[in-house]
Amino acid sequence: MTWTEERVELLKELWGNGKTAADIAEALGGVTRNAVIGKANRLNLSAKGEAKPASVRAEPSAKRPCQWPIGHPGEPDFRFCNKEAAAGKPYCVHHCNLAYQNRDSAAA
Repeated sequence: MTWTEERVELLKELWGNGKTAADIAEALGGVTRNAVIGKANRLNLSAKGEAKPASVRAEPSAKRPCQWPIGHPGEPDFRFCNKEAAAGKPYCVHHCNLAYQNRDSAAA
């Protein structure tokens, strides 16, 4: 299959109307979807659709709940403490005292 001027013009028209590469290939006949995409790229036709916006990481919440488990998993009353967690820790101050040992007391 050769790209005649008529076929190129039809490609440009259909591409500009938002037709898919598969639709254009079918309309042209004797050409594959990939051939249409390749020709569109060589003709510097604009890309389809709008670019996706860059994903933005959500800022961590200033107030995080304490993740200390209360009860046993699988039990109906199982829950987490949910008090405000200490800065940079997964637990509230009370549960941090239970979870972490002070270096001085650990050496004793």
